[in-house]
Amino acid sequence: MQVKPLHDRVLVKRLEEETKTAGGIIIPDNHAEKPSQGEVVSVGEGYRLDNGTFSALTLKAGDRILFGKYAGTEVKLEGQEYLIMKESDVFGVLSK
Repeated sequence: MQVKPLHDRVLVKRLEEETKTAGGIIIPDNHAEKPSQGEVVSVGEGYRLDNGTFSALTLKAGDRILFGKYAGTEVKLEGQEYLIMKESDVFGVLSK
């Protein structure tokens, strides 16, 4: 199943967080925080301007992003968990 977000929203898959600290301590699953990094799966058409046209989003599918702890709405599609959030909820794009 493919989902195309509407307007200025993006569909994000959370990236797995490290389960071990820099010092080698293993963090149990029940104490680990949800990761605040993800990969954009799909994006909407963009922002609707006053004249009725759309302005394209900056993000694109495949971008690795950084977002807030409570950003977006969690949805479950075919057993996989995703977040749907507005592009404005994204803090930045991660690059190597």
